[in-house]
Amino acid sequence: MDASAVAPMIEAALPSGARHRQLSARSWLIGILLCLGDGRPAHLSRAHEALVSLPEPDRARLGVTEPWRAGPHLLTYRQMWHTSALVLAVLAKAGPDGEPSKCLQGLADAILGASVPAWAAQLSRSLAVDWTDVESFARPPVPDMRPSADPEASWGHRKGNRPGQKDELFYGYYLSAATMVDEEGGPSTPELVRRVTLSSCHVDPVPAFVAVLEAMAASGMALGDVLADSGYAHRVPQNWALRLRRAGAKVVTDLHPADRGPQGTHEGAVRCNGNLYCPAVPKALLRLGPLGRDASAAAIADHDKKTTELAHYKLSRTCSDDTDGYHRVACPAVMGKLRCPARPASMALAHNRPTVESPPEHPPTCCTQQTVTVPPEVNAKTAQKHDYASAAWRHSYARRTAAERTYSTIKDPASNDISRGWCRLTGLAPMLVFVTCCIAVRNLRVLAAFEARQREDARRQAAGLPPKSRRRRRKSVNDLVSAATPP
Repeated sequence: MDASAVAPMIEAALPSGARHRQLSARSWLIGILLCLGDGRPAHLSRAHEALVSLPEPDRARLGVTEPWRAGPHLLTYRQMWHTSALVLAVLAKAGPDGEPSKCLQGLADAILGASVPAWAAQLSRSLAVDWTDVESFARPPVPDMRPSADPEASWGHRKGNRPGQKDELFYGYYLSAATMVDEEGGPSTPELVRRVTLSSCHVDPVPAFVAVLEAMAASGMALGDVLADSGYAHRVPQNWALRLRRAGAKVVTDLHPADRGPQGTHEGAVRCNGNLYCPAVPKALLRLGPLGRDASAAAIADHDKKTTELAHYKLSRTCSDDTDGYHRVACPAVMGKLRCPARPASMALAHNRPTVESPPEHPPTCCTQQTVTVPPEVNAKTAQKHDYASAAWRHSYARRTAAERTYSTIKDPASNDISRGWCRLTGLAPMLVFVTCCIAVRNLRVLAAFEARQREDARRQAAGLPPKSRRRRRKSVNDLVSAATPP
């Protein structure tokens, strides 16, 4: 709490009255963190219980017990509620619009930043992002009756992946989070949440969270790979891809089915899945999509072979983006990736490269010039770090599951479950404060488990033992039958 430096900021904004306030904003936030650290719901009564149950020296240090004229006075729930109302009034917007105020978002950024130690933050710059549903405790408004007790909440849509679970509406907010993941080929990294935000469901969560990532990059924390599913990639480029690239991030996303395959041409080159390809590329290769979850080893090998062949037809970059986002690409035959009669010099290449059998009768610009200029609006939505559906893209995109694990840990009935009733205060400000504290506690748990695994691996290595396997072993029916003893 002291490392985040949010308590002095809040105290400076609170109104000063003639009567002394026993509970400070710092102790109020510590009470919430203690409450969530014990796995209790985010209720003010539970936070009050966590504070008054501390040892006497800690109660005196945090102002939970103070000397009054009649003797020592223990903090009451009414004082807890009074401080909470003052703090939340400062953090909330005067005119709610479905997004957090600058002060409230700064509090969330500071608390999460303090929960990530410097040594862990330096391990990786890659982030997996996603959003999830957070229900409000208030009932939704009913037509021809009184409005809802939570006017900032609104109707949203959620979809589960469990068998038999259908799409449904809920009344509340969208929670967006960015979880730190391993770099490609880098060391093991604890999956810590770096940034969160909360918005009403009538606000598009994608541009709302991009603004948080842009502020993160502007503060000096460089962005690396940003992994997201097709729900992010299907947005207009100005709300997602272009803004992330301007902030220095490398996008790795799963394309929406409507954005896959050929999407027109540029200077004669085929625009497909974020790249530009030779006009003579086989049409079957352009229809390659991602592999299914149940793909066999033979299907994976065949798919990787086809994506490798498709890469030979891709126009190659000859320079990086300039300040305006423009770059130049060259014909694959010029770059020595395939053999084409339209480029006589390429016919001297070895026959292990693909050969263009029927070049265009009227060669377009990409076939007549050495290079062509590609403006930023070409493939603005679909361009990404790796060729879509290739083996490199598949291995890189697999890191996105860290976002799912983040939400599973804060929706765990065994500890902190942010389902409806977990927080009974209404409004965006209290919900974001409590969710941020919950995720900060979750970060500390993940960090403790990561350090314990690192110590165990170091001990086993020093003892000459192999690293402990973390893969769950499965026993098949054949294993059980062969292990059975005869009667």
